[in-house]
Amino acid sequence: MAPRQYGGRAVNGRESIPVAGLWRALGLTVASAVVWGIAHIWAGRRATGFTLMGLLAALIFGTATVGLAFQDKLKEMVVQDTWLNVIIAGIIVLAIAWAVIVIRSFQVVRPPGLPTAMRITSGALVVIMALMVCTPLVYAANATYVLRDTLSSIFAGDGNTAVNASDPWKNKPRINVLLLGGDGGADRTGIRTDSMTVASIDTKTGNTVLLSLPRSLQKFPVPPKMRKLWPYGYTGDAANPQHPGGEGLLNELYIQGERHPELEPGYKRGQRGPHLVEDAIGYLTGLKIDYYVLVNLNGFKDIVDAMGGVTVHVEKRLPIGGEIVNGVQTKPPTGYLSAGTHHLNGNLALWYGRSRDADDDFHRMDRQKCLMKDIADQADPQKVVANFQKLAKAAKNTISTNIPVALLPALVKLSGTVKKGADIQSMPYNPGKVANFHVYEPSLTVMRQAAAKAIANSMKPATAAPASTPSASTSAKARRAGASASPSHRSSSSSGGATSLKNICG
Repeated sequence: MAPRQYGGRAVNGRESIPVAGLWRALGLTVASAVVWGIAHIWAGRRATGFTLMGLLAALIFGTATVGLAFQDKLKEMVVQDTWLNVIIAGIIVLAIAWAVIVIRSFQVVRPPGLPTAMRITSGALVVIMALMVCTPLVYAANATYVLRDTLSSIFAGDGNTAVNASDPWKNKPRINVLLLGGDGGADRTGIRTDSMTVASIDTKTGNTVLLSLPRSLQKFPVPPKMRKLWPYGYTGDAANPQHPGGEGLLNELYIQGERHPELEPGYKRGQRGPHLVEDAIGYLTGLKIDYYVLVNLNGFKDIVDAMGGVTVHVEKRLPIGGEIVNGVQTKPPTGYLSAGTHHLNGNLALWYGRSRDADDDFHRMDRQKCLMKDIADQADPQKVVANFQKLAKAAKNTISTNIPVALLPALVKLSGTVKKGADIQSMPYNPGKVANFHVYEPSLTVMRQAAAKAIANSMKPATAAPASTPSASTSAKARRAGASASPSHRSSSSSGGATSLKNICG
C-alpha cells in the first residue's frame, strides 16, 4: 500500500512542518481510543487493526452476554474473595492494555519531521488521553477492592462455625438469623437492642417467618447457663429479683453479655453481647439461631442517605425525639413526621422506625419491618454505584455479624429466591395476637408453640389469593407511589398471630 501523505507548511523557507498531519493523527488516536484499530487500518496495518477491532467486539459482546445470561451466578461470584481478586486483576490488565493501544495508535499515525516541542506536546496530550480512558477502569478496580475489603471486614465470622461451601444447606432445611437493631447513643451505656427479630428462612423455597420480640420482655425464662445469675428469670440488675420493677428488659441483655464474659467463653468483647442475646432468644423460641446481624441504628441513617433516602407511608403523626416516662412527657419532641407518603432522609427514616411515643412497641415493630421492606424494594442500583464508597464506609461502621464470608454466595442465591415471590410471614410476640402470651413472665411453652406453629404454617402450600378489594387497590396505589402501605394491625390469622408481610405493609 502506498505510504500516507502528510500535509504541512513551510516556515522561513525551511522544511515544512506537517501540522495538518498532526491534527489528523490526534483525531485518529481519539477514534482508536473508542474503537480499537482505526488508526492502524488508516496507516495500512490492516491485519493488526482488524484484530484489535475483533478483540474489542469480543470483549463488549462477551461482557454483555455474561452480564445478561448469568446475572444470578455473577451475584454469587462478586461476594467471593477469589473472584473479586480475579476481577480486580482483569480490570487493571484491561486498563493497561487500553492505554497501550491509545499510545501505540498515535505512534503509527504520527507524521515524521515534527519539531521537538510539537513531539513533546502531542505526546503529552496522548498520555493524558490514555489516562482519561483508564480513569473509569481504575475507579472500577478500586470500587471492587473496596467491596472486597468491606465484605472481608464485615463477614469475618467468629471462627466457631464451619461452612460446607460446596453444599451449605445440606441437612439444613432452615436457617435462622437473628436481626438486631442496636441503639448505642451518647445518652446510653453500651448498646441496647431495641429491635430483635428472628428470620427463619426455608433454604429451598425462601419462605420466611419473621419472629419479633418486644424490647420490654421481662422476667423471661433463661437458658441453664444464665440461671446462676438470674434464678427467677431474667431480671437484670434488679435489687429484688423476684420483684424487678422496671429492671431486666430483654433489650438490656446485650450489655449483660459484655459485662459477664463467663457466660460466653471464647468470644471477645463486642461478640459476647450478641451471642448472649442469640442464646436467650433461641431458648425462648425453641430455635437454633445460626447467625446474628447487628445494625447500629445511629449508623443506619448513613446507609439510607447513601442510597438516596427511602419513601414510606406514615399512618399517623409520629414524634421525633422526646421521651415519655410512665405516661408523663419528660422531654418534648423536636418535631413530627406528618401522616402521608414521604421521601425520608436517613435521620427521619431512623425516627420513623424507632418512634414509639405515639403508639407502642408493637406498632413500632411493624413499622421497622415495613421500613426494611421499603429499603429493599427501592434500592436504586445507579445510586448505590454512584455512592458506593460512602455506602461501603457506612456499612463497615454500622453492621457487625458472625456470618462468615464463605456463606455469602449461598445467601445471595437464597435472597434471590426470597425476592422472586417467596412468602414472608410476620409473627410478632404481641399479647393481642398470640393467645396466652404476656410480656411480663412469658410462658416458655407459649412462645415456643407460637414459633413452631408459624413456621409449620409457612411450609404449607399457598392458598389462592382473595379477590381485589378497595383496600387492596389503595395498597397498590401506595406501591406505585414507591412506598408500602402503612403498617396495619389486622386480626390474627390462622397461623396463630403470623400475617403475610404483604398484608402488613401492602
